[in-house]
Amino acid sequence: MEKKFKIRKDDTVQVIAGKDKGKRGTVVRVIAKKDAVIVSGVNMVKKAMRKRTQQDQGGIVEIEAPLNISNVAIVCKKCGPTKIGYKISGDKKIRVCRKCGEAL
Repeated sequence: MEKKFKIRKDDTVQVIAGKDKGKRGTVVRVIAKKDAVIVSGVNMVKKAMRKRTQQDQGGIVEIEAPLNISNVAIVCKKCGPTKIGYKISGDKKIRVCRKCGEAL
C-alpha cells in the first residue's frame, strides 16, 4: 500500500529541525519510500558529478538533499507554520490549517 503524506509537491514548507532550521522553500519532490521531501534551496550538499556529454559540466555541484518529512511543517499564509487538518465539503476532502481553518 502506498504511504499517504499530508505534505505534497509545490507546498510551501518551513524546516523545524536540523542545520537549516527556520528556512522556507517549496517542495520539489516527495520520496514516499524514504519518508523524505526535497525542498528547494534547503539542505544543500556538495556532490561530485561525472561529465556525461560534451556540453555537460562535471565536477563538484551543489544539490538539495532529502529531509525527513517530520522535520518540515507546512506554512499557512495567515498564521505561518502549522499542522494540517481535513474538512469534508460535499464529496471533496480539503486540507485546512489547524490554527485558522483556512484551506491550504
